[in-house]
Amino acid sequence: MMKKFVGLFSLIALLQLPVIVQAQEIVDPVERVVAAGLMTKDAAGNFNPNDIISRAELASILVKTFDLQKREFSQKPNITLKDVSEDYWAYNDIQIVLKNGVMSGYREGMFFPNYKINRAEAFAIFAQAYGVFQFPEENTNSLLKNYPDSDKIPNWATKSMATALYEGFVNTEPGTNKINPLAPMTRGDMVYALNAYLDRQKRPASIPWQDDLVPKVPR
Repeated sequence: MMKKFVGLFSLIALLQLPVIVQAQEIVDPVERVVAAGLMTKDAAGNFNPNDIISRAELASILVKTFDLQKREFSQKPNITLKDVSEDYWAYNDIQIVLKNGVMSGYREGMFFPNYKINRAEAFAIFAQAYGVFQFPEENTNSLLKNYPDSDKIPNWATKSMATALYEGFVNTEPGTNKINPLAPMTRGDMVYALNAYLDRQKRPASIPWQDDLVPKVPR
């Protein structure tokens, strides 16, 4: 049942993605993200949008997307991790997200790189790397009221999710506008967020005024 749910939501994510027209050519959202070097296909050339993203994969995507290796704290000494060896494929990316405070371990010395992440965690962390708007609490609550299941967002993630929703990074369930924050974060969901972010580079959003909390949807 979970696999069917994940597959359906990933399909919804891809269907929600905007079609980008440049010089009379239609650019596929997946191909756009792959061409930007933010995600990759497998050895057989498949993207696998229904696959659930792990913490290590998220760390790698964040470093590539936001150039986190260029931030000042990336030069700090590496952090000792009991469950991530120096020869692990995402070791450097994990070190960078930890040193910049974009991600954190679940307990001292443990990162759980293969742990599958849910949508609330992934979108909140994505917003942390992007830069979280410090909405007043009442404005955060006002924005979240647009989403019927926003009460399922963990308290620690509400401000970050408010930013992600405001910027249009979050694909919602058609017809219900549900966020499904506790559902697994899939590669299809991430493609949606990355395409919205790439659009933001061409159409930077202004910092929102307190009375301007209409969520932004990529065009």
